[in-house]
Amino acid sequence: MVDYKECLFYDASPEIHRRAKELRKNMTESEILLWAEIRNRKINGLKFRRQHPIDIFIADFYCHEIKLVIELDGNIHDSEENKEYDEGRTAELRYLGVKVMRFTNEEVMTSIHNVLTKIKAFCNQLPS
Repeated sequence: MVDYKECLFYDASPEIHRRAKELRKNMTESEILLWAEIRNRKINGLKFRRQHPIDIFIADFYCHEIKLVIELDGNIHDSEENKEYDEGRTAELRYLGVKVMRFTNEEVMTSIHNVLTKIKAFCNQLPS
């Protein structure tokens, strides 16, 4: 039998847990805005966690029930080096069985309704 906590965090180290806790204290504006809209099971009754440790990564938002990560990307993610890193990170998360949705900070700040619509549509198309 797999231990729930192991599965929930995918063996994230104590250091990753510590860094995640710090990130929760220093969320960006777009993270704060999206968190207000998805917390407390507001999306399809699903529980999202913020700044959640997964293996060697910290996901901006994670729903363990459907194994979904939501990442918010700032301008720094536009560089070639960061695009490659993000692609590799997404591939590693997918290898762990985790689905990844990405939005830009700008999308969240200017079109939160569209972002929420996309998240809900994605969640609705998953098998129950």
